[in-house]
Amino acid sequence: MKLLIDSGNTRLKWATLDEQGVLISHAMLNGLLSRQPLFDAWVALPRPQYLAIACVSATPLLALIDTVVEDLWPNLSIISVKSESQAYGVYNAYQQPEKLGVDRWLALIAAHHYYPGAACIVDCGTAVTVDLIDAAGKHQGGLISPGLTLMKKSLAAGTAKLSFDETSYERGPANFTEAAIYNGTLLAVVGLIEHILSQQVQPISLILTGGDAELVAAHLSTNALIDIDLVLRGLSIVLSADSSN
Repeated sequence: MKLLIDSGNTRLKWATLDEQGVLISHAMLNGLLSRQPLFDAWVALPRPQYLAIACVSATPLLALIDTVVEDLWPNLSIISVKSESQAYGVYNAYQQPEKLGVDRWLALIAAHHYYPGAACIVDCGTAVTVDLIDAAGKHQGGLISPGLTLMKKSLAAGTAKLSFDETSYERGPANFTEAAIYNGTLLAVVGLIEHILSQQVQPISLILTGGDAELVAAHLSTNALIDIDLVLRGLSIVLSADSSN
């Protein structure tokens, strides 16, 4: 069994990968993470043959993961994945390749492997990241914007009379503040994606991942592939290549 860990800004996701390549994923909000809940979530797992982690979250969370892994499976080697300039048929466009978020790098790898052809990859998470890749695996660069929840929290934090609200409302111009914020933030993300797609000359696939992927997809005027486990799939490609060496 292989254990894959994607430590993001909002959630910790992990997946087990069996000999047949079946990926079974789980998630836990970072705000609920401490040693005991994580230990309880993993204690029934068999000792992994290999463990790979991609981490964009804060250092204390990575230290917590290391502690639980050592408690459960002493001396298990952990493969910590970093972004590279070129690997697995993908070419990183960043001037400093290591500065590209490892989650974005793994999403590029997975998209190129599982969805051949030019693609626009949008991660609808804490931040909204947009990355373009051509059919030859060349990253064309990307964009970063606040995610839906982060935009709402920014409004609440930066204004005196606007509060944070997680309720969903009907789409369209609103006649009360909460719905206006909901639609304004949602359409900001939808508009960003549709603007990028409108600038593409060649046919391109749209792939959405992240916690808000399904919500955003439902409001787009174009069809999108939704792959919530895209980063974990990229991690499985890296781990499979590493463990075969």
